[in-house]
Amino acid sequence: MLQIALPNKGALADGAVTLADEAGYNCRRRGRELSVRDPDYGVEFVFLRPRDIATYVSKGIIDLGVTGLDLTYDSGADVTHVLDLGFGAARFCYAAPKSSDLTPDAFTADTRIATSYDTLVRRDLEQRGADARVISLDGAVEISIQLGVADVIADVVQTGRTIDEAGLATIGAPILNTEAVLVAQNGHTMEKDAAQHFAERVKGIIVAREYVVVEYDLPEEHLPEARKITPGIESPTVSPLNKDGWVAVKAMIERESVNAVMDDLTELDARGIIVTDIRTCRM
Repeated sequence: MLQIALPNKGALADGAVTLADEAGYNCRRRGRELSVRDPDYGVEFVFLRPRDIATYVSKGIIDLGVTGLDLTYDSGADVTHVLDLGFGAARFCYAAPKSSDLTPDAFTADTRIATSYDTLVRRDLEQRGADARVISLDGAVEISIQLGVADVIADVVQTGRTIDEAGLATIGAPILNTEAVLVAQNGHTMEKDAAQHFAERVKGIIVAREYVVVEYDLPEEHLPEARKITPGIESPTVSPLNKDGWVAVKAMIERESVNAVMDDLTELDARGIIVTDIRTCRM
């Protein structure tokens, strides 16, 4: 069986299970099972600590894994980046007290940086030519400054609410922009049919989340302008209507542009404009 690691907890867990579920796989646990098998597709989903997933994949113990890009880099694991998964977006940043004027370029040998991501931070400090002290902590690093353990922290920031409540603010540009990713062992993993099918199905779900289908009726004389507004993937589907001089048009458009597209089509005298969600697709 193809083995795919999913996060067993944390911010990435729900998104990973939902994505695999929408791709048609049986991967939901009833309790705290360590693995769930889907015999119909020859796949076993193994639930692991997100931080460990890239390491298991790199050693060939697990074929594919869903984890954070930040965790993949911090592990130092040699894996193939297969797909960005479109959820779990965050920034990995330095943060300091709001009253501080310290910047990453001003770090010195006396600057203490608390983090759970030693490798990422040491790599960044090396690139900056800074010789700061890295203090390794296992989570909840925000409190370390208040407790006098550190001067700065380096951590994943999503909404920024947690560090704001701790009296901190990000400093400098993000070290890394991260999100959930699908990784595979370097080598021949993606040559396996089951691995290719999983990746294609997941990609179809990701694309479907970004696009919708718009349908509308239009005076044929305005079709050239409408094609520019809704060009579709290859081209829009155009069908004649049982009304002289009118056509029906269907095309995929980006979800975020829906309202602007509807405004533009209305100005072209389009009628019956309907927008429909897509469950999955193949491009």
